[in-house]
Amino acid sequence: MSPSKRWGSPCLFPLQLFSLCWVLSVAQSKTVRYSTFEEDAPGTVIGTLAEDLHMKVSGDTSFRLMKQFNSSLLRVREGDGQLTVGDAGLDRERLCGPSPQCVLAFDVVSFSQEQFRLVHVEVEVRDVNDHAPRFPRAQIPVEVSESAPVGTRIPLEVPVDEDVGANGLQSVRLAEPHSPFRVELQTRADGAQCADLVLLQELDRESQASYSLELVAQDGGRPPRSATAALSVRVLDANDHSPAFPQGAVAEVELAEDAPVGSLLLDLDAADPDEGPNGDVVFTFGARTPPEARHLFRLDPRSGRLTLAGQVDYERQDTYELDVRAQDRGPGPRTATCKVIVRIRDVNDNAPEISITPLAAPGAPATSPFAAAAAAAALGGADAASSTGSGTQEAGITSLVPEGAARESLVALVSTSDRDSGANGQVRCALYGHEHFRLQPAYAGSYLVVTAASLDRERIAEYNLTLVAEDRGTPPLRTVRPYTVRVGDENDNAPIFTKPVYEVSVRENNPPGAYLATVAARDPDVGRNGQVTYRLVEAEVGRSGEAVSTYVSVDPATGAIYALRSFDYETLRQLDVRVQASDGGSPQLSSNALVQVRVLDQNDHSPILVHPAPANGSLEVAVPGLSTKDTAVARIQARDADEGANGELAFDLLQQEPREAFSIGRHTGEIMLTGDLSQEPPGRVFKALLVISDGGRPPLTTTATVSFVVTAGGGSAVPASSGSPEHSRPPGSRLAPSGPSLQWDTPLIVIIVLAGSCTLLLAAIIAIATTCNRRKKEPYGASPGFGKEPAAPPVAVWKGHSFNTISGREAEKFSGKDSGKGDSDFNDSDSDISGDALKKDLINHMQSGLWACTAECKILGHSDRCWSPSCAGPNVHPPPHPPAQMSTFWQSRRF
Repeated sequence: MSPSKRWGSPCLFPLQLFSLCWVLSVAQSKTVRYSTFEEDAPGTVIGTLAEDLHMKVSGDTSFRLMKQFNSSLLRVREGDGQLTVGDAGLDRERLCGPSPQCVLAFDVVSFSQEQFRLVHVEVEVRDVNDHAPRFPRAQIPVEVSESAPVGTRIPLEVPVDEDVGANGLQSVRLAEPHSPFRVELQTRADGAQCADLVLLQELDRESQASYSLELVAQDGGRPPRSATAALSVRVLDANDHSPAFPQGAVAEVELAEDAPVGSLLLDLDAADPDEGPNGDVVFTFGARTPPEARHLFRLDPRSGRLTLAGQVDYERQDTYELDVRAQDRGPGPRTATCKVIVRIRDVNDNAPEISITPLAAPGAPATSPFAAAAAAAALGGADAASSTGSGTQEAGITSLVPEGAARESLVALVSTSDRDSGANGQVRCALYGHEHFRLQPAYAGSYLVVTAASLDRERIAEYNLTLVAEDRGTPPLRTVRPYTVRVGDENDNAPIFTKPVYEVSVRENNPPGAYLATVAARDPDVGRNGQVTYRLVEAEVGRSGEAVSTYVSVDPATGAIYALRSFDYETLRQLDVRVQASDGGSPQLSSNALVQVRVLDQNDHSPILVHPAPANGSLEVAVPGLSTKDTAVARIQARDADEGANGELAFDLLQQEPREAFSIGRHTGEIMLTGDLSQEPPGRVFKALLVISDGGRPPLTTTATVSFVVTAGGGSAVPASSGSPEHSRPPGSRLAPSGPSLQWDTPLIVIIVLAGSCTLLLAAIIAIATTCNRRKKEPYGASPGFGKEPAAPPVAVWKGHSFNTISGREAEKFSGKDSGKGDSDFNDSDSDISGDALKKDLINHMQSGLWACTAECKILGHSDRCWSPSCAGPNVHPPPHPPAQMSTFWQSRRF
């Protein structure tokens, strides 16, 4: 035993454990090959891996198998990797079978400190001649015809030798040297061996009928092993005799029709004196035997036994004629024929038959039992003529009767028959299952199935009945036939909604096509009568009169309702939709259901500032400088189209500049003065950001810039709109607050302020006109006074290019003060004087010193006379137009 080794290249091996990934990455795989002979004693050393790999073995070195291996075959010592034969030993034939090479392959991992090495080991198990050739049988019979030519090859069974190579089977021969046969052993293309017995000379059965020879098989081992077997060669005779039937050419047999399958009819024992295949007879049916007889009767091809293979029926056929053929199996086979006549004997073996013919069509029931009987009589002849075999034809038959059929309506015609004769063929019939149907005799062997009560498909849709026919034989034979009657549907039920009123909620601003709800209606009818479709009942919605179909749609098949538009809670809070469910019957039945779609509010509207109306996002409020703290300055009014918390408004004043001097009621919108304005000069502007927010989540807000303009004097402050001409008011005007605490003195304050301002204005105009006339030495009339009488003195006014004198009552029409009703010349759309211009002119005159101020200004405030243009300097040549300031003041209206 000398191990041979060959180092191989690194190979890829399937990973068994995750930890071995690193092992395979750092270790180099080697292949070591060993060889050993089978049948070596257990413990025989095959090789040592540590020595063959030139490894230094230390105390921590170990060799382990990569996967579990049968230790009874090979063992690996952990210390140095020594391979030894296991306790079971090595049997090459058991391990590798007929394979010419037997190799055991496995993987070993060596562990030494931090060094790992994977070793692929292959152990070749070499064959030894431990098996002798073995014949499959000790006696091998062979037959050969005496007419076989020389060179005829007769296959022999090949001996088996489990060894391979030179130790395997090498030769097969005959022990007798002078026999008329020779054995040849050949190897086929696929490697298998075959042996043939070759005829060397002609045989004569009359001189020698058999030969007893000995076969010898030998292998190529040292020493060789051999085996023997007895070979018996039988010489077959030539086929020179025909089979012969002992019954002769014709045989008759009688068979009862109720004979069980497998009954023996006849034993056709034909004999042939020849031997072997020449005397071996095979029985078959002749070509003239009908196919039906071939199915009913069975002929054993070897024994010639004729048996019953199927049930015969005397009523169907009473005689069968069979042609039987006997033929030997020799070369040039010889045959003989025999005619077998089988006569069937009649017995009472037929049960009654039931034939069901439905006559009532859906929607066309028989109007009376007389009509039903007439219909049955009309079909009686045809039914009787076709009654044979109707039992299997009518299995599982079903009748259909409309639920509106009247009593005594014809359902079906039942016919009974029995092919037996006498009492065995007399049949009585009964119907079982339900009292709604009964069996009415029609004529001999026929009955009518008629309705015995009104039918309702919704209560009972199907009746399972049973028909029983029984003959009068002994014992009686009975036939039971299930029979189903289905009740046809009529459209007698309208669809029924699960609820008469459906309540649905949907949030406003829903997307078009949003699903709202599903209405469901059930119709107990079936088919088209129970097929429910849905549609909207047209109606007008709200004051707009739009059709409800423009708001929602309904799926005609499922009843699902979808929104066709986005709903707005502020314009439509509830939508009543009527849905109609209709079936597909004729006439069509329908029912309605109400769907109440309630639109839920969402916070989708921002607060809107109503009073004072803003202009370009800003407000202007005039505040008298002498107003005391906690004086109501203005009342902010706003609205929100949403409801509930979404419509609850809150007010805030933010970013007050230059200081905080005002506050606003968070829920009332009332602006209060919280600071002291007495030291502020008239025209001083306080700005703040007004924020109005609702209570929605998230809240929506509206902002506006509020300008508080300090005016001279005391009294109540009035808010003034800025920007837009149609909402402009001069300083000192007041916008009526909505709260009850500021409404009681509003008319009085407005009347006092307007009356004082008009009076001062008229007085100033008259004084200016008088002074100018004196300087120009052009008398224009008397100077006006500051009278408070209702009849005012004449006043000089500028008209065109000169002054004209008018009455004081007419002069009030042209006052720079409005009445608080929006009829001031300065608020007209064609006026060139705006609130901003007046304010700027007022401030300029205040800063430069107002020449016409009087003591009344301290009480009533500055009037138009305070800033009227001065006529101090003479003008020799009066201009074609009045001075610029005066013309600007009066140009809003011409007389």
